Amino acid sequence: MGILERIAEIESEMKRTQKNKATEYHLGQLKAKLAKLRSQLISAASETAGKGEGFEVQKSGNSRVVMIGFPSVGKSTLLNKLTTSESVAAAYEFTTLTCVPGVIEYSGAKIQLLDLPGIIEGASQGKGRGKQVIAVARTADCVLMMLDATKGEKQKELLTEELRTCGIRLNTNPPNVSFKVKKGGGVSFNATVPLTRIDERLVKTILHEYRIHNAEVLFREDCTPDEFIDVIEGNRIYMRCLYCYNKCDLITIEECDRISHLTDSIVCSSGMDLNFDFLLERIWDYLDLVRIYTKRKGNMPDFREPMIMRKNSSVKDACHALHRSLTQDFKTALVWGTSTKHNPQRVGLSHILEDEDVIQIIKKAN
Repeated sequence: MGILERIAEIESEMKRTQKNKATEYHLGQLKAKLAKLRSQLISAASETAGKGEGFEVQKSGNSRVVMIGFPSVGKSTLLNKLTTSESVAAAYEFTTLTCVPGVIEYSGAKIQLLDLPGIIEGASQGKGRGKQVIAVARTADCVLMMLDATKGEKQKELLTEELRTCGIRLNTNPPNVSFKVKKGGGVSFNATVPLTRIDERLVKTILHEYRIHNAEVLFREDCTPDEFIDVIEGNRIYMRCLYCYNKCDLITIEECDRISHLTDSIVCSSGMDLNFDFLLERIWDYLDLVRIYTKRKGNMPDFREPMIMRKNSSVKDACHALHRSLTQDFKTALVWGTSTKHNPQRVGLSHILEDEDVIQIIKKAN
């Protein structure tokens, strides 16, 4: 029996099993088996992939955003409108057959936007180049999920499930669980919070399925069995996702207003160029980037080309971005902006910078 047949058999058994206190340990064991088989399916596909036409493109710019969606939802049209790239757009499905890159220049940053081929239901099992599309999505900093506003929430649910099957978790944080395999001593189970969805017996049942008999497990939050399995696997990707409902010009004002108030959602129309400014603003917020301006002694700050850095970056990170040897000669730094108590403030390497701060590096005297 192949991996796909075994996965289908376990999923069928899980659907037949009633969820109650008596069956939760059996369901936990089935979930662990299912996660192992899906991991084998992904690894087997990457090992057996032969040489062929390249699908991945080189990462460039300050950040990467991928557009994922079903065929004919307006991904190529949006890429053509937001960037200078040209992706073929037509009124039939599967117009885009490979990965088409483009660059968005926004607030001094260069954001790489990738137009991926439309994926279909069952993409996580390899249908319609689905595995290649999702593999590229794992390298992104943010997912822009393109949805058809006229087709309701069904597309969103299907795409989220396909990404979840391939180990991508959208708009969630990693479980606060400490897990460490030991050489002996059995399973050490501890929790700093009351656990309502998992207990010690279920944890040991899941670990037994992975053939792990010696480990330290510490729960710092109330987790589900699925989240604990994600911790054991250790290959899950957690990233932000913005749900973009395209073709908003084809629905009523009331429906458009309802969708726009959903969590992590935005409406636009790539055909009529509607709401592009707010879309770019939301993408910038989801990427968690900050602009840092530099200043020479006695001169005005250079506001033309900011340094684009990750949120919560320190002065030390800024020094490395300017020159890798700058920290060796670092004496102090003067910072103007919202991260300081007064302007300017003399700070050290550990000071956390905020958006649009101005920094002046002072080196040691030779």
